[in-house]
Amino acid sequence: MKLPAAISAFLEHAQNEAGLSPATLSAYSRDLEQLKRWCRDSGIDQVGQLQPSDVRSFAASEHRRGLSPTSIQRRLSGLRRFFRYLRREKILHHDPAEGVRAPRARRRLPNALDVDQVAALLDIPEDNDLARRDRAMLELLYSAGLRVSELATLTWNQVDLTEGMVRVVGKGRRERIVPIGAPAIKALRRWHKIHFVVAGSDQPQIFTSMKGKPLGVRAIQKRVAWWSTRQGLDQTVHPHQLRHSFASHILESSGDLRAVQELLGHANLSTTQIYTHLDFQHLAETYDRTHPRAKNRD
Repeated sequence: MKLPAAISAFLEHAQNEAGLSPATLSAYSRDLEQLKRWCRDSGIDQVGQLQPSDVRSFAASEHRRGLSPTSIQRRLSGLRRFFRYLRREKILHHDPAEGVRAPRARRRLPNALDVDQVAALLDIPEDNDLARRDRAMLELLYSAGLRVSELATLTWNQVDLTEGMVRVVGKGRRERIVPIGAPAIKALRRWHKIHFVVAGSDQPQIFTSMKGKPLGVRAIQKRVAWWSTRQGLDQTVHPHQLRHSFASHILESSGDLRAVQELLGHANLSTTQIYTHLDFQHLAETYDRTHPRAKNRD
């Protein structure tokens, strides 16, 4: 089978049968488009011609093109799913991605805000409806540690303001229940009254424009960045920094890595363990203050 036809069959399957999210479908489409271009330039026409050496060369070319190791890892993950589908359909009889690895990514620590920076950011004067919406948006991002994509798709029926809980559908369609604090609840109640007027009762998504249209990820990112400047922070804040801050502040107070894993919706504890590096100084200070032998370390 020619490669373009194989890609079309896979994307149709992914959309109609696998039920993947639009964001995942878009990512797979971009990955396969890059593979198609590379194959065309390399004289590969049939999908059955692809060998591990070709996929390895493709990954190397993406690295030379400036793609980060993390992005190459994600791209290879998309290709593996593509090849699994082709093998299941008997279009391929081997795995062209077998043994192919991306360059090792350097693990970076999340750039978390400290408690005072978060307080300054969230101290938004609610002098108009737009500010009330944004206050609710930022309060919820930090209070529940949401990914920006989770916030953008959140609906009113996922939030229980009486119990102070939000039901989040995260990566891999994994659901988790996360408590939300009093400031976020109050801000959401105020925004709910406005939302009903600007968007009507038929609009389920929580965060919309003043014309009632759902806000996308990019729009939310822009509002968070705008408020970080408006509130006098010395950096432009991204929504994911509020998630990082949520995690590191809870870990600092509780030391319970498993609880942080559950709250963040991480499938693997190893993903959550990066936050332990953020808190080493705090832990060292606690050790010095409490351990009977700490004063003898010198």
